[in-house]
Amino acid sequence: MRPNILTVDDARAVRMLAQSALSAFDCDTTDATNGYNAFFAIESARPDLILLDISMPIMDGVETLTRLKAAPELRAIPVIMLTSRADHAVLPQLTALGAVGTLLKPFNEAALLEKIRSVLELKPRVTKKS
Repeated sequence: MRPNILTVDDARAVRMLAQSALSAFDCDTTDATNGYNAFFAIESARPDLILLDISMPIMDGVETLTRLKAAPELRAIPVIMLTSRADHAVLPQLTALGAVGTLLKPFNEAALLEKIRSVLELKPRVTKKS
């Protein structure tokens, strides 16, 4: 079964970077612009991994992570937090809440893939020959 990875970030560039980095792998990608919208995406896609930004409007990453880990049916989904240098004060709280890791912005595709692979096996996308 193909894994599904949800990227939750208000920055379109980050969502596009994740989609681009994962395009060579046999997985599905979904995205959301904030924590509130993430719950709709989670309901329809049931991701195997969530990449979650901390600083977002409407519902930030800390509140989203708190709600995810409080829901029995969602708490097993691994979450990698996307952080900035300004988020250093909440880093200990993220681990306590259940995040499996953090990735400091700005990051490149290689760093993102390395972090994802520490949590989830990614298989190369197989293209059919004509």
